[in-house]
Amino acid sequence: MNKTIAIVLGCVALCGAGAWAAERPNVVLIMADDMGYSDIGCFGGEIPTPHIDALAEGGVRFTQFYNTGRCCPTRASLLTGLYPHEAGVGHMVYADKGAGYRGRLSGDCVTIAEVLRDAGYRTMMTGKWHIGHQKGQWPSDRGFERFYGIHLHVDSYFKVLRGCDVYEDDRLAIGATADPPNALKPGREWYTTEVFTDWALKFIDESAGEGRPFFLYVAYNAPHWPLEAPEENIKRFAGKYAQGWDELRRTKLARMKELGIVPGDTGLPDLGNAKWAELSEADREELEFRREIYAAQIDSMDGHIGRLIGKLKQTGAYENTLILFLSDNGCAAERGMFGFNWGKHTKANYARWRAASGRSVSQGQAWAGASNTPFRWYKRWVHEGGIATPLIAHWPAGVERPGRLTSTPGHVVDVMATVCDVAGAAYPRERGGRAIKPQRGVSLLSELRGKALEVERPLYWEHEKHAAVRVGRWKLVTLDASDEGKWELYDMATDRVEGRDLAAQMPERAEAMREMWWAWARACDVVPWPSER
Repeated sequence: MNKTIAIVLGCVALCGAGAWAAERPNVVLIMADDMGYSDIGCFGGEIPTPHIDALAEGGVRFTQFYNTGRCCPTRASLLTGLYPHEAGVGHMVYADKGAGYRGRLSGDCVTIAEVLRDAGYRTMMTGKWHIGHQKGQWPSDRGFERFYGIHLHVDSYFKVLRGCDVYEDDRLAIGATADPPNALKPGREWYTTEVFTDWALKFIDESAGEGRPFFLYVAYNAPHWPLEAPEENIKRFAGKYAQGWDELRRTKLARMKELGIVPGDTGLPDLGNAKWAELSEADREELEFRREIYAAQIDSMDGHIGRLIGKLKQTGAYENTLILFLSDNGCAAERGMFGFNWGKHTKANYARWRAASGRSVSQGQAWAGASNTPFRWYKRWVHEGGIATPLIAHWPAGVERPGRLTSTPGHVVDVMATVCDVAGAAYPRERGGRAIKPQRGVSLLSELRGKALEVERPLYWEHEKHAAVRVGRWKLVTLDASDEGKWELYDMATDRVEGRDLAAQMPERAEAMREMWWAWARACDVVPWPSER
């Protein structure tokens, strides 16, 4: 071929690619870890989150969006568009317990990264993977071109725990150490929320000028225990929690009603937690300190999300970037009413347990109840406190009438369908010659465009035999999906706090929904239970 013609054709191809990329949005998916439904300001929370709130003001808040109740299953479902058992992660990742519970993503599913990479996107991730930590199960094996983070649980902010090594792509970057080197900011103390953000910014810079849109998944470990935050963030909350969790729940609910997050007649169920007024002054002081650090973790995360937003604006990508923010499950009640090591790890020996990391300190069940206001139960349960997530979708070039709230029920299985829709990417039928399971979700693009989703479909959950199904306004839920288990029926239109069980009044509806759940459980490898195999 004539050299001049080749150069001209090459330029035309590049220009065409650039124009095509400009029409398709970038996608930034931000996941918080163990954050309660109403912790952030735009969902009624007391913790100032101005950068997340700005996304809400310029986007859409989904007030009835759901996760799967636990970190690993949610991450599997989020990235594949399947229910977690179908994707192979019906529980955690520490053992292979057979179909539905492999502890890793299965070979008959695809990830958002794989779909978008094949559609011409640059795919990048930072943070916590936690859906397969053996070689061959890593982000680079499932469609991510760039990765910086940890394959397993994190459970530390200032150090790298044994077995939780940090990788850059497939290369070991940092092994277990109490003093991790900060490659992008030498001399600055390592803090996961900041470090994961630094690498996300680096990846965005690397993508500039490529002519490809990008998909960036930022999976923070904040505000998951242990309670660890920079001192400047902790100081901002000194004295803020003297009123305790009972009053905090009341004031949060009032704000939620004012914002329209929940109906005006929503009440607060009795969670059976300790009464703040009945605690000793010494105990209240210790508990305040734990909540202050928890709030500081979210405060830090919000600040670094602000840096992400700033980078998008700086690079000119902001207007045509779909940003999705959500939490992987409800706030954790681990472990016990007042958290790990109550009475042992105190404000007085803070320096010691800050260095211990791992399961050193958590905020406990009572504060978690405030984080999940106004709902019952917590992470690991599939009542609303465990599965309700504050989803925010922000896309200046694509969201109509920004600042809206929608009460249309949605589920993390919908993220795959939505991203494929906005990216113009086709969900495949096979991967590597192997048939792929059909996606379970539906696209939420119409909701972003200001038109209510017209599809009414059942949504399902199971985790540790906690089970639920929702169809329209009705939700059936149990703490024990067995022949002996009691199922409860709630009207989500009038009783989202699950306070009035209607199963005895509507036995036919309850039985029909129970049969729906069992049919789904058999079809999706939920049952037989691992212990029965």
